[in-house]
Amino acid sequence: MPLSIEIIYTDPEFLVINKPAGVLVHGVRATPHREASSEETVVSWLQAHYPEVATVGDDPRQRPGIVHRLDKETSGVLLITRTQNAFEYFKKLFQTHEVQKTYQALVWGEMETASGIIDKPIGIKSGTIKRSVHSDKMAKPAVTEYRTVRSLTISGQPYTLLEVMPRTGRTHQIRVHLAAIGHPVMGDKLYGGKRSFYANLNRHFLHALAIEFTAPNGKRIKCEAALPDELTRVLTSAE
Repeated sequence: MPLSIEIIYTDPEFLVINKPAGVLVHGVRATPHREASSEETVVSWLQAHYPEVATVGDDPRQRPGIVHRLDKETSGVLLITRTQNAFEYFKKLFQTHEVQKTYQALVWGEMETASGIIDKPIGIKSGTIKRSVHSDKMAKPAVTEYRTVRSLTISGQPYTLLEVMPRTGRTHQIRVHLAAIGHPVMGDKLYGGKRSFYANLNRHFLHALAIEFTAPNGKRIKCEAALPDELTRVLTSAE
């Protein structure tokens, strides 16, 4: 069955889409030790529906039109550029932190404070794909703001629904930061350990809820993506 992706906003210069969970933004490049991925991706969908992206970006052969990314299991709003001018414009906006992103995350445990800021550099753990606040390898500054939406109990365990606003854009940033303060994202197999396990969810509970920015024409735009059904069902199962 062909990949189906909801288009939230369309403009001659860019798109905002609602990326489904379980879909890579772009494929994995082949190496001597690894075959290229053959699964459908956001990029393969783009190439089929918006062929003009073929020459757009820093690496259009691998990531045409892609100016930022979401993890494979993270759903929600994703901005796509359709022209090189738009790519350069939005790349600068991301670099200068002028794009506001809001996520929803369900995390293990009760938060010690209703809101806060996590300011911890993130590096790569040697020999792995994992990121860590305890590694100096290629470490870069990372800042994440959060606020509590509500506390709830699921299967006898305490959880907290958060709105999370990353102020930087590091790989796995939200998941790493929340795990680092003892509140891993529900279902996060890479960073959550046993505490984040939930049998009725086959992904992690992290959703890109909204993105807000000034478009190249000066118009202020905010796009939102509703919480997917599988995540809504988790919330409605709360005791």
